[in-house]
Amino acid sequence: MRNGLVLFTSDRGITPARAAKAGEDAGFDTFYVPEHTHIPVKRDAAHPGTGDETLPDDRYLRTLDPWVSLATAAAVTERIRLSTAVSLPVESDPITLAKSVATLDHLSGGRVTIGAGFGWNTDELADHHVPAGKRRTVLREYLEAMRALWTQEEASYAGEFVSFGASWAWPKPVQDHLPVVIGAGAGPKTFAWIAANADGWMSTPIETEIAERCAHLHRAWADAGRAGDPQIHVLVTLRPSPDDLAAWADAGVTDLIWGIPDKSADEAESAIGRLGERLGL
Repeated sequence: MRNGLVLFTSDRGITPARAAKAGEDAGFDTFYVPEHTHIPVKRDAAHPGTGDETLPDDRYLRTLDPWVSLATAAAVTERIRLSTAVSLPVESDPITLAKSVATLDHLSGGRVTIGAGFGWNTDELADHHVPAGKRRTVLREYLEAMRALWTQEEASYAGEFVSFGASWAWPKPVQDHLPVVIGAGAGPKTFAWIAANADGWMSTPIETEIAERCAHLHRAWADAGRAGDPQIHVLVTLRPSPDDLAAWADAGVTDLIWGIPDKSADEAESAIGRLGERLGL
């Protein structure tokens, strides 16, 4: 299993560039950052962790732009992959987002993985004119449209939420297929959507019974006629035992995501170094 680091970015503490460089130096494989464009003060959407409109902490209000953050990380690293945990593609213009992601993949030498979410904060989505009941359809169309721009010499797309005529768009990503992993609560509907539209699943902070969830995803993958195996990125929220790690590996987990404290640069770098040593990287 690969090991990655996620920094809940904010305008405080260690910068994404410094955290990514420390992660690469410590032997980690991937660096992840989240996304929220804004948080409406008045909203009906309940946070998945708290169960109501309250937030676990104020970092949700202070999140840095993920693609700018990863670009700064790309500039000071050479090997570590650059990902999101998770980004919200439907909150951006798909043509512009396709350009940003392709540019990042081009400039980083093909190191981008998109970790995308449907969006739990439906009030946030509403401000971007995304109907809550259609968010999965919107994301599917965005991904299809962006893939057309990434892979076709003259790209076009016609959908309910995205539509554009024959267009030229370069650079193309370095990767022939830019992987997309969906971060969402486990369930038959989500796993069927992933098997039809994405390359894997990313667990949520409140997920349990990981091995069982993996088995369900593999069944959905097979039912959809997909070749190979899905990527499975597990967000580690409690310290797993060696038996847990062995069970996850047997279940097909490909990536572990370990959290970085959003503290001062020195404190965060020390934590990254200690974690790398504990994992034997």
